[in-house]
Amino acid sequence: MQGYIHSFETFGTKDGPGIRFVLFMQGCPLRCLYCHNPDTWKIKKAKYELTPQEVFQEINKVKAFVRGGVTISGGEPLLQPEFILELFKICKEQNIHTAIDTSGILLNEQVKQVLEYTDLVLLDIKHINSEKYKKLTNASLEPTLKFMDYLASMNKSTWLRYVLVPNYTDEEEDLKEWARYASQFKNVERVDVLPFHQMAIHKWDELNIEYKLRDITPTSLEQKEKAETIFKSFGLPV
Repeated sequence: MQGYIHSFETFGTKDGPGIRFVLFMQGCPLRCLYCHNPDTWKIKKAKYELTPQEVFQEINKVKAFVRGGVTISGGEPLLQPEFILELFKICKEQNIHTAIDTSGILLNEQVKQVLEYTDLVLLDIKHINSEKYKKLTNASLEPTLKFMDYLASMNKSTWLRYVLVPNYTDEEEDLKEWARYASQFKNVERVDVLPFHQMAIHKWDELNIEYKLRDITPTSLEQKEKAETIFKSFGLPV
């Protein structure tokens, strides 16, 4: 079995607790307007095709300082659940902490198996308004909400992520509604408000894809702090 892989990072500090090995999988069904990695969308455009054992060899090379664990990101990693399941089984045999960064758009029996071997889920709930979510991602919000319900049912440790995009995801009532929704879940251990930036423009240009957010100003510290204050007012662990 081989996984379609975009890249990996051996010193990740923002994708789960501690210093982590982060594996970026190829392929994604979403088309987020602010996507930082549009070069991951098409699964057959992978830079690497590796087996779980080969990936673990890469993890082993840096295990001396990667004390936090392994995070699988993307793209949408759960497009390749069989690969992740085998890799996570190896990780758990070696007592390595496992995390997945996902949009939550996929939930089937294979994904549920993967979650059994996952210590932490980083879940991106990109908007709480279904119409605005569709405009932002070209996907439906409902699967992500079902995914969150499933994580809650198994009391899976979850960090929620929210990208704050001016004019798209920063409306006060939407932020309050998102916080009201998220605050009902006891398994949410942390919430990260991620500022929108423009560092991926060159990737969109190289791929000749229309980038609709070219004129949007990056999130200011004041805007980020306002969103965090709203989230905290609902008791969320920001």
